[in-house]
Amino acid sequence: MSDPLRPRASLRTAVVWDVLKDALERRVKAAGRDALDVLDTGGGSGNFAVPVARLGHRVTVVDPSPNALFALERRAAEAGVADRIRGVQGDAHGLFDVVERGGYDAVLCHGVLEYVDDPAEGLANVAGALRPAGTLSLLAAGLGGAVLARALAGHFTEARRALTDPAGRWGEGDPVPRRFTAEQLTELVTATGLQVGAVHGVRVFADLVPGVLVDTEPGALDALLKLEAAAAEQPAFHSVATQLHVLAERD
Repeated sequence: MSDPLRPRASLRTAVVWDVLKDALERRVKAAGRDALDVLDTGGGSGNFAVPVARLGHRVTVVDPSPNALFALERRAAEAGVADRIRGVQGDAHGLFDVVERGGYDAVLCHGVLEYVDDPAEGLANVAGALRPAGTLSLLAAGLGGAVLARALAGHFTEARRALTDPAGRWGEGDPVPRRFTAEQLTELVTATGLQVGAVHGVRVFADLVPGVLVDTEPGALDALLKLEAAAAEQPAFHSVATQLHVLAERD
């Protein structure tokens, strides 16, 4: 778990990064090319785009925020990968106004479906950017993790509201517009014509463990990372994960 290419916020990204890196390696072998064309929708300041570019791939980041794209440009320059990263302003619904349809070996859609007006339409556009045999990495907020977190904090009414709300929101003050179950995400992916390869629970334990324990207990961080990795593919933990990750491919 000591890969230097992993984004720094390892507890939040380790599972997704490990899965994504392996998927890109498989795609490289299948395509017979050293460098892939990767699209990162909603990629912001490059939490994943920069590490992917450091692997040697060409990355296009689409994000609606000019400030995020400015931060991406600075971050790419500092990492020495500015020549392999291109940032363009846009969103999932107007994706093909700024990028090529069917032009990418892999597409990242992380933290996007929670915020778009129509998740099905947004995901259909994301899937449409893939080349044949292309890979989709989809990450979205999980319903069960939010319910569990509110309950453990003593907010039982809010936990019940999230559990019964169609969008999975616990109240007016909830900063996340929409959450998903693993079944909902896989149905959305399947509807685009992609084939689901794997589903992973992300941050199953990380958001529940006191930070002081991880920071002060020797070996705790590494042990927690290994626990997260072990639980990620276990369906029993998908229902309590803070986020859900779906890896899919176009036939």
